Amino acid sequence: MSSDAQPDQLDEEILSSVGELIGQILAHGESLAQRHSFPTFFLKALHTLDCPMAMKELGRRLHCDPSFVTVIADGLEKRGLARREAHPGDRRVKNIVLTDEGHRLRDRVQRELAASMPWSRVLNRQEREILLALIRKMTAAESAAAPAPAASPSGPVAAVEEVDGDLKAAATAPR
Repeated sequence: MSSDAQPDQLDEEILSSVGELIGQILAHGESLAQRHSFPTFFLKALHTLDCPMAMKELGRRLHCDPSFVTVIADGLEKRGLARREAHPGDRRVKNIVLTDEGHRLRDRVQRELAASMPWSRVLNRQEREILLALIRKMTAAESAAAPAPAASPSGPVAAVEEVDGDLKAAATAPR
């Protein structure tokens, strides 16, 4: 194999491995949703609802049709996890707001999901810091290249450098 072909092969292996990891993450999420007796898409909605949010914005963040956001809101309301409220600045706009029970469930589900992730079980703290730094580096580069950026990562962006053949993570100042 020529040296020119090696990066292509490496990229293919990374893509395959990331695809396998995403599949495992989705399987963990589906299992968690089943244990809590709700549809998988509720996990993403609960995670996304970190503050009162217009239903239109929730749909944008979930990448789904407004009619599906209504299904999500109805399901969350039926379970006592969220309620609809008029937006304070425009009563035509409906916000969806997590109830206290919704906040408790969201926090519990996020803890359970994080604990079940492969990196939580297999990687030590330093390796997880490096993984986080690499993920933030990639998502920041994609966000900077995108014409209309979505949500940018919050908090400090970590840098990754090679020191004596090992990857090291170092926090940098927020952008």
